[in-house]
Amino acid sequence: MAEKEGWRGRFFEDFEVGDVYHHPLGRTITTTDNIWFTLLTQNTAPIHFDHHYAKQTEFGKPLVDSTFTLALVTGQSVSDVSQNVFANLGWEEVRLPNPVFEGDTIYSRSEVLEKRGSRSRPKVGIVKVKTTGYNQEGRVVITFKRTLMVYRRGHAPEMPRVEPERGGP
Repeated sequence: MAEKEGWRGRFFEDFEVGDVYHHPLGRTITTTDNIWFTLLTQNTAPIHFDHHYAKQTEFGKPLVDSTFTLALVTGQSVSDVSQNVFANLGWEEVRLPNPVFEGDTIYSRSEVLEKRGSRSRPKVGIVKVKTTGYNQEGRVVITFKRTLMVYRRGHAPEMPRVEPERGGP
């Protein structure tokens, strides 16, 4: 039996301008997700956690906290874009063209816009991507550009690999 290493993500050398990564996992947003995230971040806008209040708005139901949407879609991109991140440098041009509601399932994809070596850190490169999040109907709910430093192959910290003891139950 051959042992094979699992997916370790892309390193700087693996990115090519124009590549598009369709991130594999979607996520359905629950009422609990929305309320917990909103209150955890001390957002006091009742449209996110008070169903009676939200029913009186033009939406008729709670909106998902937009920073939750940003965090979720960023997280969905990690396995393809930033698994081997040295540092996030920033998000720009965050746009929220359509609302997200509890019960929506969010999917995402990223396109590589730029890449270059770092002038100050030879073990990393800088990558810029545009990420798009969309709901179960294909309606775009968020877009943003993100710039990050990604390790070059052979320079990332080693992932700890602990082997199970032999002869156990």
